[in-house]
Amino acid sequence: MSVPEALSYLLVGGLSGLLAGLFGVGGGAVIVPALILIFTHIQLATEWIPHLAIGTSLATIIGTGAASTLAHHRRNGVRWDLFAQLTPGIVLGALAGASLVAFIPDLWLKRLFAAFLGFVGLKMLSSRSPILETPRPMPGRLGLGGVGGAIGMLSALVGIGGGTITVPFLNSRGIDMRKAVGTSAACGLPIAIAGTIGFVIAGWGRIGQTALGSGFVYWPAAITILVASMPVAPLGARLAHQLPVPVLKRIFGGLLILVAIELGLS
Repeated sequence: MSVPEALSYLLVGGLSGLLAGLFGVGGGAVIVPALILIFTHIQLATEWIPHLAIGTSLATIIGTGAASTLAHHRRNGVRWDLFAQLTPGIVLGALAGASLVAFIPDLWLKRLFAAFLGFVGLKMLSSRSPILETPRPMPGRLGLGGVGGAIGMLSALVGIGGGTITVPFLNSRGIDMRKAVGTSAACGLPIAIAGTIGFVIAGWGRIGQTALGSGFVYWPAAITILVASMPVAPLGARLAHQLPVPVLKRIFGGLLILVAIELGLS
């Protein structure tokens, strides 16, 4: 790994750690497009670049998600009861999503990521209130298991910690925005662990893989990003509890749209 490559991973890690704490998205919204750009530049397993970027992103979320979750928990910002009911579905969904992604061509995988982020970003920007005047009822245990399955599968397909789905879902059910972000950060852990395992298995033995990777996970990038991201995640969590909620939502939505445009035009 060259010095410029390592510095690129450190920069991406610092920014993703900040976003993990601030938005509860695990930083994947930045890591995936950044890794696509870096892997393309260094010509790393060119036929599987989007797959490697997504798998590596999920691996980094294990560390950033843990640091962010701890920071939110210390501020009483995690609904552990909801986490426990969402997690079984999340694990099954993430494993299923990781298995499915190996059959999606690289171009369509990039377009899926761009379209998904653009849609969610627009939805966040168009919402005028962080909590609906008449929140929808929270599903029961079985319903939350199904929601968790959808969150896990979609998150694994695009390499994110699930915040783009979990935060709006919890917010629409009357959960305070800050607790929604904290709970989303906690839910990112099972997504990342199950998704990483799934991507290692799905990519195992693929032609053109690098010797420094396991399946669709490139460890030099994952470890370097983790080193830079974990110390920064608590700072993002502190900002999440200090910023006005409407500003938080606008920043969140605007970020997703910018990333979607960048990836869609590449």
